[in-house]
Formats: sequence, structure tokens, C-alpha cells
Amino acid sequence: MRVFLTFISVGSVLALAACTPPIPDSGAEAGFDTSPFDAPPAVGSTIIGEPLVPSAQAVVSPTTPPAAAPRSAGSSTSAGSIVDSNADFASETAAALSATQSNSGQAPLQASPSNPAPQAVSNAGISDENDFGAVSSRQSIESDADRLAQQRSQYQVIEPTAVPSRPGDAGPNVVSYALSSKNPLGNRIYSRTGINLRTKSARNCAGYRSPDLAQQAFLDAGGPRRDRLALDPDGDGYACKWDPILFQHAVQN
Repeated sequence: MRVFLTFISVGSVLALAACTPPIPDSGAEAGFDTSPFDAPPAVGSTIIGEPLVPSAQAVVSPTTPPAAAPRSAGSSTSAGSIVDSNADFASETAAALSATQSNSGQAPLQASPSNPAPQAVSNAGISDENDFGAVSSRQSIESDADRLAQQRSQYQVIEPTAVPSRPGDAGPNVVSYALSSKNPLGNRIYSRTGINLRTKSARNCAGYRSPDLAQQAFLDAGGPRRDRLALDPDGDGYACKWDPILFQHAVQN
């Protein structure tokens, strides 16, 4: 009876073990490389005092680069078509040039003793008068003295003459007004009344090509006491920033 019960117990354990699912190996899934631990340990030398025999190193074969793929028939065909198109273009260009020469009515120029080729000139715009070697090869001291004497004989001194007088109905003279003026530019000595005088003056002054012409028109219109053309908004007697100091300095110098 005891033997029978023992047999039943062993059978139950075996049945339960067969029904249990297998446990996976977690080491492989975790990404750990256990090959170094699985390798057998290095065997030492049997003689005392000698170092251990080094393990054989793994030989890594060099990586062979992949062979280049052969060109397809399409690529060779396209290259051949490009060469053919270039050759056709060159032949067409040569034909056009020859046709132009034949239709122009003039033969191409050919270098010959009667028609020499032009000489190449370098630094044509730079004078070599300061180069003693170049000048001495062309001139001597005597020829240079003769050239200077000829130039001095042609030199003429122009004597100053009187300024021509204007007719009586020419109006005010800008130069005379500048030389007789004592008021500096921007100093108000005449009254000016109106609205937006500076804006009007800037617009009116833009119609004159120079301040001298504006000053002449200003004087012709009754300036400097009157400003009918709105050219002198600050009342200094000068139109469009015209400055008499330039004429005064010219006379002093």
C-alpha cells in the first residue's frame, strides 16, 4: 500500500513538471555577452618562474571594399551621345565661320613682310621718363638742353586785363554785391513775413542750377530788402545759402 502511494506521488510531481512552461534564458535577452566567461582559463607553464603562455590573438581579416558596379549600357550610350553632340557643334561652328568669311567679300588677313603683325605693347600707358636707362638711350644731355630751350622760347606770359564793363541795364552785379557785403551768412538783418517760408524757399531754390543764379534772380527781384521770390527766408540778404565769403577770399588772395 505504501509503495502504491509513493508511486502516485511521484507521478503527480512529474505531471506537474511537464505542465509548467519553460523559463527563458534572461541573460541572452539582457544583452550580456557571456562568451569571455565561458572560455576555458589560460593554462600556466609547468616551470615555476616562467610567465603564462599568452592566448592566441584573434586574426581579423581586412575588409575588402566592394567592387564597383559595371556601368550600364545606358550610361555609355549617354556619354557617347554627348561626344557626338560636341563634335556636331564644333563642325557647325567651323562651317558658320567659313561661310561668314566667304560672304564678307574680304579675305582673312595674313601676316607677311608687306603686312606685318602688330607688335605687342606692354605698359603702354606708363611713361618711362623717370627711367634713366630708357631716357639715356633716346636722348643726350645736348638734345635735352635743346628741347628745353625750344619750350622756353614758346612760353608766353599772359598779362591780366581789366574786367569788361557791363551795359547799364544789366541789373545788379553779384560780384560787386559780394565784395560790398559785410553781413555774415545766417545773420538776420531784413524782416521776412509769411507762412512756411523755409518750405517755400527750399522748393523755389531747387529750380536754380547754382546759388549764384539764385542770388542774381533775388537781386533782380528787389533783394535784399524785398524777397518776392521767397529765396531768403532767414533775412540775411543771401538767397539759397549763397555765401559772399568765396568772392571776398578770391580778391584777398
